[in-house]
Amino acid sequence: MKTAPRKAAFVLGATDQGTFILNRFDYHRLAPDTTIGIGFHLMDSCACDPTEVNAEVGLLEMSQQLRGAGVVALDCGANIGVHTVEWARAMTGWGTVVAFEPQERLFYALAGNIALNNCANAWARHAAVGSACGSLRVPVPDYNQPGSFGSLEMRCAADNENIGQPIDYSSGATAEVECVSVDSLGLGRVDLLKIDVEAMEMEVLEGARATIARCRPALVVEALKGEKEKLQPWLEAAGYSVFAMGPNLVAVHAADPLCQRIRPAH
Repeated sequence: MKTAPRKAAFVLGATDQGTFILNRFDYHRLAPDTTIGIGFHLMDSCACDPTEVNAEVGLLEMSQQLRGAGVVALDCGANIGVHTVEWARAMTGWGTVVAFEPQERLFYALAGNIALNNCANAWARHAAVGSACGSLRVPVPDYNQPGSFGSLEMRCAADNENIGQPIDYSSGATAEVECVSVDSLGLGRVDLLKIDVEAMEMEVLEGARATIARCRPALVVEALKGEKEKLQPWLEAAGYSVFAMGPNLVAVHAADPLCQRIRPAH
């Protein structure tokens, strides 16, 4: 029997941020001069979100200076692991990373990238992060066709972002994935919590209330999809000062010395 043709979608790229398994179809062209997609940026400029990643590494380094070794960072919505790998390499010998990714194919790349870059202080978990433990039906895009896979929203809504290809949210076209809350991890220390979960940011915060109150981690929260008006008041009510960093909100507890080193958002 003749086999169907296959595309080499996932390829290996040597970038300024490490060697990565990435998807060469990970792009969505919004305009002639505007293209989004982690794979695109890694292939086009050998880096993705370098300013953001460097700022996060700076927060981790300051946390180590202030609190000592044993720094813990959580990457909720890790995709293929650009942030995870950079953090883990920077924290060799004094910190660890736990990364969560609900898209199965991206999770495989994430785990592979942790291994390729010899990040023995990083762990990957195939799971979504939300307000409670359970499961979540996750849509499955066509990874052999162009699309910004990191822009994929887990829940169906009237205003779902167009990632560059149609997405089927029906039960027969989705995959069941474990969903966990940050609080369920029972961690005694968390220094940095990154939340990039495509319109589920508030759910992650609600599921991390106890951890945030106990550990007072620095927070980097994406605020692209209409939740900024909810996110900032929530963070401020939890005792945090909120700063702007591109499309993200950076929040540092008002009692944390880190607060004095970051310019406030307007």
